[in-house]
Amino acid sequence: MSNMDHAVEHLIDAILNSEEYLTYKDELSKVKQMPELKAQLDEYRKRNFILQHSEGYAFDKLEEFEREFQEFRENPQVEAFLAAELSFCRMMQDVETRITGALHFE
Repeated sequence: MSNMDHAVEHLIDAILNSEEYLTYKDELSKVKQMPELKAQLDEYRKRNFILQHSEGYAFDKLEEFEREFQEFRENPQVEAFLAAELSFCRMMQDVETRITGALHFE
């Protein structure tokens, strides 16, 4: 195994054992036990992604979206899952940013 392969395996292992990943997997497991809630979460995440990546992204559309899903977001299980997902995504973004920054990748 090359040094690079070995390093990647260690990075994967560190990610799999991180608090962020373990919390995300735990919350995902809980949500998967409730198929209707999982479907609602998937729809919420899909619409949120489309909204944030659409041309003409407008603050008023975001406010409307947040009002529409306000009650849904008050569900403790929904909030726990979304918080865990966000924490894991931010950790992964930080890893990518640190790697590309250290490499002076342009």
